[in-house]
Amino acid sequence: MTDGEQVFADTIAKDQRVEPRDWMPDGYRKTMIRQIAQHAHSEIIGMQPEGEWITRAPSLRRKAILLAKVQDEAGHGLYLYSAAETLGADRGDLTRRLIEGRQKYSSIFNYPTLSFADVGVIGWLVDGAAICNQVPLCRSSFGPYGRAMIRICKEESFHQRQGYELLMTMMGGTPAQREMVQDAVNRWWWPSLMMFGPPDDQSPNSAQSMAWKIKRHSNDELRQRFVDMSVPQAEALGVTLPDPELAWNTERGHYDYGTPDWDELKRVISGDGPCNAQRIAHRRRADEDGAWVREAAAAHAAKRAGVPA
Repeated sequence: MTDGEQVFADTIAKDQRVEPRDWMPDGYRKTMIRQIAQHAHSEIIGMQPEGEWITRAPSLRRKAILLAKVQDEAGHGLYLYSAAETLGADRGDLTRRLIEGRQKYSSIFNYPTLSFADVGVIGWLVDGAAICNQVPLCRSSFGPYGRAMIRICKEESFHQRQGYELLMTMMGGTPAQREMVQDAVNRWWWPSLMMFGPPDDQSPNSAQSMAWKIKRHSNDELRQRFVDMSVPQAEALGVTLPDPELAWNTERGHYDYGTPDWDELKRVISGDGPCNAQRIAHRRRADEDGAWVREAAAAHAAKRAGVPA
């Protein structure tokens, strides 16, 4: 074992942080770039489903809340792209990989938002699942990623409360509004469970990521935590979660729940979800439309640095 390998192994064993200038295995670097890039892409693509409702928000207050949330997601993406750059990744290259289908983003954002209740359910369930998954990442072994996650998780917690407050307001409204909320819950529950990834015995990267302390809990552990958290919240809200197998298991001290459609998850990840093509096309247009801004910024920076044109 080389000195660098020994220092890296000791750092992981002592539960300390790996920093960008430290020696790290190529596999660790590649894993971190893949995970951080996928997370960054998810934040940027994730602006689209809710952003579609900014112009159709039912009040100025709801519009302001939604604008602030979508803006936060953009900021999250920028934090994460910056973290990936500390590993030698190029932000433009990561974007090209996304647009060309060579890198993934969260499957959840390939489902449509059919009503304004979806905005609330995304805040409650989707951001709730993100919080379960991301809070342990604040202790990720890679320093820049863990530090970025601290701020991101604080803002995601606020987003979840915003979504839940919207749903509570709608559930106190008309029968049509309550039906709208229940319909949204029915459509988003199972995709939210799939956000944690495939079952542990089908997850190719989890074991190594946990050994490197990039992640702290397995997919199934996080999924169980999310279910246990969501059931009492649903009861307080007055909605029914669409799972006939959902029941408290006294022996386990957890809720039993049904099996998500893993074939559906594979189809969506492979590009065959309801909105995959739409999401990528929108991201491609944004990248093309913003090319002149990036070029102008680069030229200005070069001029300030005294680099000849």
